[in-house]
Amino acid sequence: MLKVMICDDSAFMRKIFSDTVEADSELTVIDTAYNGQNLLDKLKKQKPDLLMLDIEMPVLNGLQTLKIVKEKYPEIPVIMVSALDNSETVFKALDIGAFDFIPKPGGSISLNIDSIKEELITKLKAAHKSKKERVTKPVKIRKRIKSFPIVAIGTSSGGPRALSTLLSGIPNNFPAAFVIVQHMPAGFTKTLADRLNSISGLSIKEAEAGDKLKKGHALLAPGDYHLEINNNGQVKLNQNPKEHGVRPSVDYMLKSLAQNYNAERITAVILTGMGRDGAVGMEELTNNGAYGIIEAKESALVYGMPSAAAAKGAYDEILNINDIAARLIEIVEG
Repeated sequence: MLKVMICDDSAFMRKIFSDTVEADSELTVIDTAYNGQNLLDKLKKQKPDLLMLDIEMPVLNGLQTLKIVKEKYPEIPVIMVSALDNSETVFKALDIGAFDFIPKPGGSISLNIDSIKEELITKLKAAHKSKKERVTKPVKIRKRIKSFPIVAIGTSSGGPRALSTLLSGIPNNFPAAFVIVQHMPAGFTKTLADRLNSISGLSIKEAEAGDKLKKGHALLAPGDYHLEINNNGQVKLNQNPKEHGVRPSVDYMLKSLAQNYNAERITAVILTGMGRDGAVGMEELTNNGAYGIIEAKESALVYGMPSAAAAKGAYDEILNINDIAARLIEIVEG
């Protein structure tokens, strides 16, 4: 039984989250706290396996509390709870070391608890299971891609930090187009795109219908929309049924590239994330000549998505996140 502690200044939300967590047979709530200071006092006496932490609280807010928790109790994974209007703060929390976040029911994003129940339970369990293991890299050689190169990236939990590491290593005027799917709720992806744009040599934006793939540019799928690329290099967005329980889906994007492009132009990358999304698309692409890179366990926050791709043999290299940008430069520029 995994022990969960919940910190939220709203008694109503503490009750809602407690009931949701307790309904799962593998989780139990050992205590709740009404603000950051109250939480820190309780952590001196009992240690949970997992922590849920609200962002907006009196006395000590979520970010202040998170910094102290990660300093004193770095072994406790933290899931942040945030409303849409705190999207920038969410990414600061992920930078500090939060495992992931969930959107808060109600408020400005008008969600109810049923709509995030599965996401919450899945992320709590993934946070507990996350491990760091070393992986030996297979050695492969890739010749320079001569035609218009495309880099397709898929990620989930831990993705914002992994994307920051990778994309900050891409230089200005890089001669490839990037398309990215990050599992994330609607309303948060634009903030992520803006943050990534500020640290990368690429021009990065949240994708809109009609956008076209361009060298030196990256398009990030908007939350709650599948993204596909047609044979003219144009973005199409839709709200077709979720795949693997998510929208946008990495597989949806990768399969569109497989259907519309010569796979030898494509380098597909699967980064940290829970679940299996991306494995089918990676298999389809790599079987037809695309180059596949998956993030190694040693750097992945969650090895679910990379592991699923690896199990299918849908990769050419397994690399630490710190090595992927340099490898992409070698592949594209020779």
